Amino acid sequence: MNKVFLIGNLTRDPELSETASGVAVCHFSIAVNRNYASQDGERQTDFFNCTAWRGQAETIARYTKKGNKVAVTGSVQLRNYEDNQGIKRTAVDIIVQDVEFLTPKTSDGFDEGMDATATRTQASAKKKPVLQMLEDDSDVPFF
Repeated sequence: MNKVFLIGNLTRDPELSETASGVAVCHFSIAVNRNYASQDGERQTDFFNCTAWRGQAETIARYTKKGNKVAVTGSVQLRNYEDNQGIKRTAVDIIVQDVEFLTPKTSDGFDEGMDATATRTQASAKKKPVLQMLEDDSDVPFF
């Protein structure tokens, strides 16, 4: 079984693109802290490159940005390649099967990843109800 569960923060904004056949693909990376510290008390961090496909790719690109915390479920895929100097290398990629956004919404109810202009426009469109003070509470049944 090849299954991995990771919780971490995006290290850069997600990059959305399409394959030649028009399938959406999103590349992003997350930083995951290790559970233990080194002898000098410093916590180590691992960085994982992640790839999401189709609708999930579009959702990740739309609602996340650098610094957002996400939980990713997926599988590990090893990729061999040759770098510019001709040295053979191996890369580890996470193929995303499921993602959950863990960054809390701001106090006005909008995701922190939303564009600030859109947030202000949407917030100003919401009208707060106006409450009126009752001068005579004799009609209130529970007093």
